[in-house]
Amino acid sequence: MPLKPNDSIIVAALTSVGVFLIFQHTAPNFADVKNSAPGGAASMNTHRSVKVAIAESAALVAGVAILAKDPTVYILGGLVTVVEGWKYLHANATDAKGNVVAPGANTGGQPTPTLNAGS
Repeated sequence: MPLKPNDSIIVAALTSVGVFLIFQHTAPNFADVKNSAPGGAASMNTHRSVKVAIAESAALVAGVAILAKDPTVYILGGLVTVVEGWKYLHANATDAKGNVVAPGANTGGQPTPTLNAGS
């Protein structure tokens, strides 16, 4: 039996807070990610940590939503997971000029592949 509307919102909000806390604990500080140079070994480590945070958040959302038998938890928790993951991955892949550099692109001795290099 699904939760009552008031309970559904409370559980979804608490799950979203859990997702946010997972990202705060697992991923590096967002300001550090934004100011780091993309393409190096540090960006690969950041990329891996964000992937772990996304997987942990998805497991939390799925587990709570299955236990609660309520789609609101899937919707709100999934939305927060997607937004937090995109925020970190985008900050990790863009430099100060807005060029996109693949994580780890500078570690193999190859020229750095960039997108939007003309701007």
